[in-house]
Amino acid sequence: MAVVVTAAVVMGMTAAIGSAAADEGPDKPTIRYTEYGIPHIIAKDREGLGEGYGYAAAKDNICALADTYLMVNAQRSRYLGPTGKASPGQSQNSTTNLNSDLYFQRINDDRVVEKQLDKPAPDGPVPEAKETIRGFVQGYNRYLAETGVANLSDPACRGAAWVRPITELDVYRHAHAEIIMGAADPLLDGQVNAKPPGASSTSSTASGADPKKTAKKIGDAIAASRRQGMGSNALAVGSQGVSGGTGMLLANPHFPWQGKNRMWQSHLTIPGELNVSGASLLGLPAVNIGHNDNVAWSHTVATVAPFGLFDVQVDPLNPTSYLVDGAWQKMTSQQVTVDVLNADGSLGKVSRTLWSTRYGPVTNSIQGYPLPWVVSAHAVRDPNMGNLRALNTWFGLNQATNITDVVDTLETTQGVPFFNTIATDRQGRALYADIQAVPNITDAHAASCLTETGKLLFNKEVRLPIVPPISILDGKRSTCDWPNDPNAAAPGLLDPAAQPRLIRSDFAGNANDSPWLANPAQPLSYPRVMGDTAAPRSLRTQELILTAQKRISGTDGLPGKGFTPETMGRLLFSGNSRAADLALDATVTMCQSQPFGRILVDGTLVDVSEACPILAAWKDHDYSLTSRGSVLFANYWAGLLGGQGVEKAPWRVPFDKNDPVHTPNSLDSGSSAVRDAFGRAVIAMRKAGIPLNAPLSDVQTVTRNGERIPIHGSLGELGVLNVINGGQVDGKLDVVFGSSFIQQTRFTADGPPESYSVLAYSQSTDSSSPHYADQTKLFSAGQWVTERYTEEQIAASPVLETKVLD
Repeated sequence: MAVVVTAAVVMGMTAAIGSAAADEGPDKPTIRYTEYGIPHIIAKDREGLGEGYGYAAAKDNICALADTYLMVNAQRSRYLGPTGKASPGQSQNSTTNLNSDLYFQRINDDRVVEKQLDKPAPDGPVPEAKETIRGFVQGYNRYLAETGVANLSDPACRGAAWVRPITELDVYRHAHAEIIMGAADPLLDGQVNAKPPGASSTSSTASGADPKKTAKKIGDAIAASRRQGMGSNALAVGSQGVSGGTGMLLANPHFPWQGKNRMWQSHLTIPGELNVSGASLLGLPAVNIGHNDNVAWSHTVATVAPFGLFDVQVDPLNPTSYLVDGAWQKMTSQQVTVDVLNADGSLGKVSRTLWSTRYGPVTNSIQGYPLPWVVSAHAVRDPNMGNLRALNTWFGLNQATNITDVVDTLETTQGVPFFNTIATDRQGRALYADIQAVPNITDAHAASCLTETGKLLFNKEVRLPIVPPISILDGKRSTCDWPNDPNAAAPGLLDPAAQPRLIRSDFAGNANDSPWLANPAQPLSYPRVMGDTAAPRSLRTQELILTAQKRISGTDGLPGKGFTPETMGRLLFSGNSRAADLALDATVTMCQSQPFGRILVDGTLVDVSEACPILAAWKDHDYSLTSRGSVLFANYWAGLLGGQGVEKAPWRVPFDKNDPVHTPNSLDSGSSAVRDAFGRAVIAMRKAGIPLNAPLSDVQTVTRNGERIPIHGSLGELGVLNVINGGQVDGKLDVVFGSSFIQQTRFTADGPPESYSVLAYSQSTDSSSPHYADQTKLFSAGQWVTERYTEEQIAASPVLETKVLD
């Protein structure tokens, strides 16, 4: 039975909790809800903490969680039909239910997760993780039992047969799915559809294709997907860059606004043992991004490819045999079977034979681009497939006391999947670290073993924006497999000591570029598998660096020097566009110079005379709600780049590796590419019925219960830190991903951390919840939630509601 106590009688109970908190915590797991439905969960042990977390998470997001458990148990086709859309990776709706089920059923048949659970720590989960997850299951199931499936408040799954009590294995499978999701989007469909020649629909594609064209097409496909996937900014500021404090962190992940990759905020306390606040991917009962008493950290998507491919030569007479070290080896096959809901409501089964090599599963495509199984086949190796160590990483970070502890946790667990870590501590140190589960592909190994196409992709001899170094290695030689390093946490991983890190007293940050310029005063070097060096940075990376430099020096027009919570918030929410800083004046010059205010584009004469004064008046270069001209510029700039890197624009001054923050620059206003892109943007807006001077608030919105809430921010390629991207949601244009859980934390020499946050899409996916859109409106207004971290701060909440799980 759960006991609910409202604010009217809460002070006596809070005093009792405070007294227990000084000792060993309350006898029963206790959830204190403050403003915006943020739960502060306190317990005397890990199991109790997990129970409170599971109960509160289920209360807010039961349907989203149940849908995730449906996915990892390969039952979407059974309940929702085979043709529906699934979201197993970083992007939304990236495959069918059937393909998703076949992928996860193979993992489940192979007992991939169970094998990791059978291992003792550090290879398997640490005791703290096991105890917390045990409690999480109890809390989730308690909420479901108390409420009943038929009485769930969320209509999305009320009464649904697929909503059921869960087991610990469900939670571990979910965690594992999050850890491997970097390889799911590009490779899942290819793995479940790969068939030997004669049956494959892609086998007719010509083999021996030009490596340069193949590399370009693969890169373009992955780049297009990554533009619609997860990203982030994070900035750690050390003692030299903080006003009124010692260290400060801005966490700004850009995650999907729908589905399993939403974040959820909580504050977790075991008196004398743990006190951590922040957010996690929904259903993972540890803080992934947040702070404790002494350390604040965040993650950004890194430039390491979370998979590798091996090109294996096959026997033309027996294409399920492949050559290794001069001898033929047989592929292994397994039949995978899933239940499927037929159109007439009956249940059927679909079986498929999936193939594997010594390196891993065979795939016939990567991000939709065919990899024909003809003369050779391609096998996938995923460094995270056997990785549950990430749980140990996050449980370790939750208890870190300083930056040294953070680095030690990253190195000893080596569990971070495709993420950078940015952190600061009370001592005033700022950290950037790309220490993760990286394939052990040294530069020498790459030079010896990459195929011709692999060389182009890995070394970026074909310039491919936002695409990581993808390896395609020669599978004919066993020595080309990822070597085992004695210093790595698992076979085939790169020595963590070889992975880049930087500790400074001014700042360190990342905006999804490679580690090279975490701070331009101290460029980093590292193996090529980690990313490029001496290459153009994105405009968002430039904006992050310039924001830090100008604020620390006091040259950004704001009062004083160094970051405060007020200036950090203003600089993020202002939505300044680095692209506009560099190119707006030249664009206006081009527009004003057109004869009779007209541009000939694709045989059509376009009147742009109205557009020129609109852009000329857009002097703030910002993507705030009231900005006019920003929508026009965004359409024009996206068309000019065409999905390519910023260096593809016609600049008069090209990229200079000796001045990477300020180059390229000086847009060529006389370029036909500039003129044509601008004319097409005007055509597109008029065709869509959008006025050229429309304020951003009229165009960029998210819908909650029929209400359109305007959202500030814009595309990352505009050099805007507050990234927001739109797309189709239920047939309507809506926000699909971008700034999600935003938190800034400042430490002082003593006293509790000072923290402010906002969860852009709010705590609950339940449309009937009061916390379905409340923080979304707060985010729209550019405001923050002042964190309640201490017992006194929690007790002072005017809306405090306490739930005791007895």
